[in-house]
Amino acid sequence: MDRKCVIGVDLGGTNVRAGAFYEDGSEAGESFSNPSNAQHGVSAVLEAVAKTVLEAEAAAKTKPTSVGLAIPGHIDDVAGSVVWAPNFGEEINGVFSYWKNVSIREPLSKLITLPLHMGNDANLAALGEYKFGSGKNSANCLVMITLGTGVGGGVVLAPASVQGQSRGPLVLLGGNKGGVELGHTIVSYQGPDCNAGEYGSLEGYIGRDAIIRRAQHRLNRGRKSLLSDLVGGDFSKLTPLHLSEAAEKGDEVSIEIFEEVGTMLGVGIANFITTFAPDIVAVGGQIAKAGELILGPARKTARNIAIPSLFDDARIILAEQIGEAGMLGGAALALESGE
Repeated sequence: MDRKCVIGVDLGGTNVRAGAFYEDGSEAGESFSNPSNAQHGVSAVLEAVAKTVLEAEAAAKTKPTSVGLAIPGHIDDVAGSVVWAPNFGEEINGVFSYWKNVSIREPLSKLITLPLHMGNDANLAALGEYKFGSGKNSANCLVMITLGTGVGGGVVLAPASVQGQSRGPLVLLGGNKGGVELGHTIVSYQGPDCNAGEYGSLEGYIGRDAIIRRAQHRLNRGRKSLLSDLVGGDFSKLTPLHLSEAAEKGDEVSIEIFEEVGTMLGVGIANFITTFAPDIVAVGGQIAKAGELILGPARKTARNIAIPSLFDDARIILAEQIGEAGMLGGAALALESGE
């Protein structure tokens, strides 16, 4: 008897990735990646998604039953639409117009035949980490924070963590299904702004651009650092990966920056511990690959802020699923659909 197989899709601002997975999260075939054409209009994006899904479907060892699509933004799975996605759209008369109330399921159904389910990428990454990563499909409550271009987050609860009858795992979405935007939690009112327009959010302090600005500021002040050599003196080319490489070699500037990032992350984590009382706080995203350089200061800060009895029961760890989080999250959603 064939094992159940689904396709998980991670739609990002640069690439769209898709792969087939079994119920235990193991790969059921080769994964594929193509440019997502995020800023070339709806049709171009949907064609890229369909192409990648069809490639994954053709390579699957077992016939897939459904597709789960992870998308950044406010997603309405019932309506099959994207309510808001600031990184997708196109330029119209010289002005970038981002996605608002864009139908996804109906036009995609003309390109692929499998049933399609969709959700916010950070929420689904949390679901994937819960089912196939550190949550072991049994945690009472898992909070996941993703560090990348922005800062995302998701909360997954077991039935034992809510009052009333329920079936888990439960992904917290909020009343209009637009939550949980943990990266936009305000950690210092009137702090730096971010793309969503608010001031002093976690994302404004530790999103990718904020981290790069910290490094550029120090280098422009004349601080000696391996970072300058890594980018040939062109500070506009700096990336978080350069900071990780330099920090591994003992670079003082890079280590300082990661400590600052970890400290502010710890403020956010303390708030999430106090709010959700998780037993696991998993930190993912490409920037989280800096590991203990960030997690060490985050734990120290959270310990001094969160309610002690709640902090004592929370493990702050590196997510087990980083590279495949989006696809596994999509696969988890497809599996939860029961098709």
